Amino acid sequence: MPLPAFQRVLDDHRDELHRFLVASAGRDDADDCFQEMVLSALRAYPRLDPDANVRAWLFTIAHRKAIDAYCGRARRAVPAEDPAAGQAAAPDPEPADGSLWALVRALPPKQRGAVALRFVADFDHAQVGAALGCSEAAARRNLHE
Repeated sequence: MPLPAFQRVLDDHRDELHRFLVASAGRDDADDCFQEMVLSALRAYPRLDPDANVRAWLFTIAHRKAIDAYCGRARRAVPAEDPAAGQAAAPDPEPADGSLWALVRALPPKQRGAVALRFVADFDHAQVGAALGCSEAAARRNLHE
């Protein structure tokens, strides 16, 4: 059976993918991550196996884009309190909004992805492991930690 049109696949999963990216990358980066995920998926879609789990495949791409956004934050310039002193401002130990998802976004990438896939995308532990490229046991451990 051939794959459905990419636009139909995107229409079917767009809302839950965006919710996942807001939860894992934050509101500021979610739209950019979503656009990058769509472009990556569009380029790779013609080569996708017709028997593939398209939903899990899309969430795997979205998870990787969220990790890219997380890693990109470390490369962004941090404003200094006094430009003459060259001292960078100390990062806040608590997320500014104090919300649960802000705390989740502060987790390391694998743990953050596991939580978002499990509780936003409603993946079971085996699907979380497949999306993260690890075993089901490792996915459970990431959720536990």
